[in-house]
Amino acid sequence: MAKQDRAVRTRRNILSAAATVFEERGYQAATITDILRTAGVTKGALYFHFQSKAELAYGVMDAQGRRMGSVPQRACRMQELADTVLLQTYRLQHDPLVRAGVRLAMDQQATELNRGAFFKDWSVGTTDLLEAAKTQGELLPHVVPAETAELLVGAYAGVHSMSQAVSSYADLDHRTSVLLRHFLPNVVLSSVLTTIDLSVDRGATVFAEVESKITDAYEEPQQDSA
Repeated sequence: MAKQDRAVRTRRNILSAAATVFEERGYQAATITDILRTAGVTKGALYFHFQSKAELAYGVMDAQGRRMGSVPQRACRMQELADTVLLQTYRLQHDPLVRAGVRLAMDQQATELNRGAFFKDWSVGTTDLLEAAKTQGELLPHVVPAETAELLVGAYAGVHSMSQAVSSYADLDHRTSVLLRHFLPNVVLSSVLTTIDLSVDRGATVFAEVESKITDAYEEPQQDSA
């Protein structure tokens, strides 16, 4: 078990180092040597977990992608969708691995990678939430969930890129809130829209909620006293 735990820690360390290098230099300029130096591991240790730079990039993208789908289900599915976007925004501002994963997905020089899978996965997840919202009667009649999902993903990608260029994500929470305030009135029934929290600090609130649930899941059950 100790050896397995060590392997898990080593893999996480390598992914963290790869994220740092990819975020700083982009995919093309990053090298295995850079990642080895940042991780402080041997080449053998790295290649035990990842066979190539492309595998490392996919590992980073997969890790950040799994962090996107952790918002608890809401009674209002459009609040759940908004929370998913706002939580991703918070993580982009605070988590280097998430920033690196998104940079890889947006990197037009990374022609070796299947970057489209990132956008497809996000669009599918967004479509699912919109379909659920439509079933619950939260959407305007004209809304086609798959089309609306792709529009939202594309619009957010543009807002993300602008924020990164202008302020290194410092204003991304504000820009995302503005995007949703303009986008949702064309999608959601007005009676539902008035209940959705789009405040700038909503992402931080959802993050704290998600982290609390993770902590609770790992807590050991208390043993009764003899």
